[in-house]
Amino acid sequence: MTDSKTTLTDAVHDLLRRAIIEQALKPGMRLPEDTVGDQFGVSRTIVRHALVRLENEGLVVTRRNRGAFVAEPSREEAQQIFEVRRCLENEVIRMLCLRMPRSGFDQLESHVRSENTARGKDGPVSIRLAGEFHILLAELTGNEVLARYVREVVLRCSLIMSLYARSHSSDCAVDEHSQIIEAIRSGDQSRAIEIMGHHLGAVAGRAELSPRAESVQEILSHYGKELAP
Repeated sequence: MTDSKTTLTDAVHDLLRRAIIEQALKPGMRLPEDTVGDQFGVSRTIVRHALVRLENEGLVVTRRNRGAFVAEPSREEAQQIFEVRRCLENEVIRMLCLRMPRSGFDQLESHVRSENTARGKDGPVSIRLAGEFHILLAELTGNEVLARYVREVVLRCSLIMSLYARSHSSDCAVDEHSQIIEAIRSGDQSRAIEIMGHHLGAVAGRAELSPRAESVQEILSHYGKELAP
């Protein structure tokens, strides 16, 4: 692929990913190559390459003879992703408590200021910035492999929240981000991990990941117990 095509593919990939993470493109939405190409003024080949990259990130699925769609993770897959995310982010905390780049805290605090600016004003941007905080933490470890895995699970968690979440609270997210920074700054690994665990637990808690009752009988069985002798 030529440099110009690579640049265009990067741009289309980034814009589509942002539209998915900001919940403008909803889970299950079809992404026709010609429609995407017309909107961005690029060829279907460019769009196809961008969609392949999004599929590799778990944000898009391709269905035979039907094209590309925004992914719809199952509840079981969502639970597994959150479990992996917790493990990865605990390792990020451990590494940052041992070594933080010189400009690391400045970068984190600058990001939190951006989150505060968006707080209460722009829900989709708040959601994207919240995820990018965790990606920035991972990037600051200097471990590119770890950062890549964290980026993937964070992006997929954003998609999961779009599908299953009851609400988004940017207030608690930003406050806990600040607490995480301070715990890392003081070198208190256990405290930082504790705050991160509570933070991710709250995020997962806003997603209804337990299986839903599938029938009226199952739903009313809980209420029927009150009539039992």
